[in-house]
Amino acid sequence: MKKRRLTEEDKALWDRVSATTQRLQVPRHKPEDKPTLTLPRSVEKSPTQLQPFKLGSRARAPSKSHDLAPSISDRVAAQPVQMDKKAFGRMKRGKLLPEARIDLHGMTLEQAHPALIGFVMRSYGEGMRLVLVITGKGKSKRDDGPIPERRGVLKHQVPGWLQMAPLRQVVLQVTEAHLKHGGSGAYYVYLRRPR
Repeated sequence: MKKRRLTEEDKALWDRVSATTQRLQVPRHKPEDKPTLTLPRSVEKSPTQLQPFKLGSRARAPSKSHDLAPSISDRVAAQPVQMDKKAFGRMKRGKLLPEARIDLHGMTLEQAHPALIGFVMRSYGEGMRLVLVITGKGKSKRDDGPIPERRGVLKHQVPGWLQMAPLRQVVLQVTEAHLKHGGSGAYYVYLRRPR
């Protein structure tokens, strides 16, 4: 590679640039001299007093329940009221008497589903407005597994069945029964007016 020489023009330009610069003054320290460190004024102030604290005081409180899905009672209670509010209040207090009842105790799912459909459709055809569906609370059984099992298969299935076809067209409201009619082991089913 051949070295290129500066032209007169390049030398003149370099002289003008170097004339406008100033030499950098770097302080030289002797090896035995240690540079002193100056702290900013905000750090030099007297230290503030730390507030006493307790380990974990700002942590969130643990949730009381690890149940991710609401209970069937909460889900049924959360449904909007479709019927007359005054009649709904009387029904919840057990003041309205059911005109018919079906007891699904001891039935399997395969037996209970058609029995429920037949009962509700017959009641609707006869012009009844309030019927009682008794499901029971379910047998308590030993629960050794890591995933808890809910009690009462029929108790959990019946509200879903009442919201599916063909019962959806005739059922207006479903709610848990009053204690004198079975409490959480039974459902009031309020039917639409026959057409």
